[in-house]
Amino acid sequence: MNYTLLNSIIVIYVGLIAYLGYLGYKHTNSTKDYLVAGGEINPFIMALSYGAAFISTSAIIGFGGAAGAFGMGLLWLTFFTIFVGIFIAFVFFGKRTRQMGQNLEATTFPDLLGKRYDSNLIRAFSSLIIFVFMPLYAGAVLIGAARFLETGLGISYITALIVFTAIITVYVTTGGLKGVMYADAFQGSIMFLGMAFLIIYTYVQLGGFTNAHVLLTDMVHLVPAKLQAIGHQGWTSMPKFGSALWWVVISTLVLGVGIGTLAQPQLAVKFMTVKSNKSLNRATLIGGIFIFSMTGVAFVVGALSNAYFFKNFGKTALEMVGGNFDKVIPLFIKTCMPEWFAYIFMLTLIAAAISTLSSLFHVMGASIGKDLYESMITKDNRGSQKQSMFLIRTGIVAGILLSLLLGYILPISIIARATAMFFGIAAATFLPMFMLGIYWKGVTRIGAISGMFTGALSSIFWLVFIHKKEAVALGISQAIFGKPFLIETFPWMVVDPIIVALPLSLAVTIAVSFFTGNTAIQPPHLKKCFEGIG
Repeated sequence: MNYTLLNSIIVIYVGLIAYLGYLGYKHTNSTKDYLVAGGEINPFIMALSYGAAFISTSAIIGFGGAAGAFGMGLLWLTFFTIFVGIFIAFVFFGKRTRQMGQNLEATTFPDLLGKRYDSNLIRAFSSLIIFVFMPLYAGAVLIGAARFLETGLGISYITALIVFTAIITVYVTTGGLKGVMYADAFQGSIMFLGMAFLIIYTYVQLGGFTNAHVLLTDMVHLVPAKLQAIGHQGWTSMPKFGSALWWVVISTLVLGVGIGTLAQPQLAVKFMTVKSNKSLNRATLIGGIFIFSMTGVAFVVGALSNAYFFKNFGKTALEMVGGNFDKVIPLFIKTCMPEWFAYIFMLTLIAAAISTLSSLFHVMGASIGKDLYESMITKDNRGSQKQSMFLIRTGIVAGILLSLLLGYILPISIIARATAMFFGIAAATFLPMFMLGIYWKGVTRIGAISGMFTGALSSIFWLVFIHKKEAVALGISQAIFGKPFLIETFPWMVVDPIIVALPLSLAVTIAVSFFTGNTAIQPPHLKKCFEGIG
């Protein structure tokens, strides 16, 4: 290991990040600056920040590793992240979210929902869902970073986890969202260049595009028997339609994450950082190109790692890592790439992790330190902006500690699944009232609350008692009912909660709104909500 080169790269990187964090700190003079960057962020910076916060080590390490196991069928997730996560999100959600956020002077996602429905209950419950379940996603991102540092630097996993978390803590508590977004744009640039080199070098090592895919296709007979039994048909093919693996790939990984993107609090708040719809239009193309280069490369390289490992070591990717999906990409980088690139790619992954975690911790801190606190007290009892930022930073530290704990106790091969779990819960809880709230004046407070509780509780129930993977691991169903999971009829035990909970939440929100609303009588605050929107 070339410690001189490694240390030089790290010093330069840390110095630049520290400077960007300082710029954010220097220009943060109010709670609005801290939470939505003053609402005047450049669209290029916003697009890269959105993409960098979206694409983390969970996408590169976790889902790249899942592609190493399941194959290129995960490229459907690339399509969904671009079409839904960028185009639909920016064009159909972003503009209305930005305008309504400005109309209501909202500074966080729960704040926006609470003010839209004039409900402290919605604001408080939304903040609790974020603070309780977002650490699951943050923990998965921490694991991805720590696993790469463990493999690349030869240090223990626990040491890597603690050191990386300490760096994040110092960084994210100082600069506010301005510092976060400045650094995100810089780190997004590093990620783009790193992934471009990764895909090109991978194809060079495998003899070009055609040879690489032919080699991988011809390895179909090497698919492990356990994966064949649940529908695996090779790394260049989709799983057998309707099989257990097909349901995992499509319902959990593709739909769970692809649709769940629309209701991610850390992404929705980005829309409130730009000053015009024109800025969002300019950001859409940049964001789409960035997401394509990140997810597309990660999933293709993850699958092709099988061809590389078999060609050079006579083993598949899962055989090389002892069955732990989360180690596929780190080991591939260590064995396939030149040493200097391994160091650069380490920064790519650190950049991906920092950009996502900074946004996640920022949202967690604001949810517990601002939204929950303010929803429980009167305006007359609220403290100064200085006290508000202190509470937010305290909330950030609490979220970091909870995420660190989960990073320590979560099992192997968990990154992709933990990410999908949070995205699915967020979609079922937030998406119906968020989507309807920015488009339909007729959705009522009671309808939104009913749908919110329905989505959250049905998601949790399905994870605890129906979905086999989580139900068996948790053991609650076994303890209460004497059965590991309640529905043994295929395919229900492998159908992701989002398939059931999201439609149910949407139906309840609409139905209750129709029964409790009166289109002739609109609450006074609705006029302000929809000013400039229609």
